[in-house]
Amino acid sequence: MEFQHLGKSVNHPQTPKEATLETFENQYQNRNYLIQFDSEDFTSLCPITGQPDFANISIQYIPDKQCVETKSLKYYLHSYRNFSGFNEKIINTILDDLVEACQPRWVQVKGKFAARGGITLTTTVEYPSIDIPSQTKEK
Repeated sequence: MEFQHLGKSVNHPQTPKEATLETFENQYQNRNYLIQFDSEDFTSLCPITGQPDFANISIQYIPDKQCVETKSLKYYLHSYRNFSGFNEKIINTILDDLVEACQPRWVQVKGKFAARGGITLTTTVEYPSIDIPSQTKEK
């Protein structure tokens, strides 16, 4: 197994599209277990002002056949420093990229963004998606 990042000096990817999420074989495919990553120094750019948005990112997943290699995840998250997008787009993009990379049994990505104007924003997404029952009004 050859990793591009682990144990090597790597140029930081400038965008999430340039970044590679590397994986390795899950040695415990016969059971469900939870892996959690927390990044307390995540930054991205506001698409309107260009100012940095700071966030705590929490990723929890139950692997299937592949696990995410941590150093490649670090470089992937770091690549958002130059990415301009609303907070909701960023968290959904991270989820999509993780699902594409390792096809987990379940994954949740949560981004708690620092307050702006006295309001904090937290976005949480999951795969597979939770079915939300439709609300019907009684007449």
